[in-house]
Amino acid sequence: MLMIPEEVYKRRQRHNNTPESTLLIIANFIVIAIGTSLFADKNHINWFFWVVIGTLALYNFFTIRRNREEFTKPVIISYSISVIVLIVIFFLFKEKV
Repeated sequence: MLMIPEEVYKRRQRHNNTPESTLLIIANFIVIAIGTSLFADKNHINWFFWVVIGTLALYNFFTIRRNREEFTKPVIISYSISVIVLIVIFFLFKEKV
């Protein structure tokens, strides 16, 4: 039986060596865009939107905690900028609906 080295398996699990920070930022943008379009409009924000945001915050916390060595100063700065952009996108989406 052919045995695959463990290093190859771990490397494949990481989506072809895409950094976790990049995957986290992409996931944040997708969840905010879909959540805002489904659960928010000009006059009302559904309570489930806040559940989605809370779950996303927990996911961010545990992902950063699990991959703490990857989050260097430049990565933290880019993550912070992406969070600011997400807030701006939320208000833009909310006004467009």
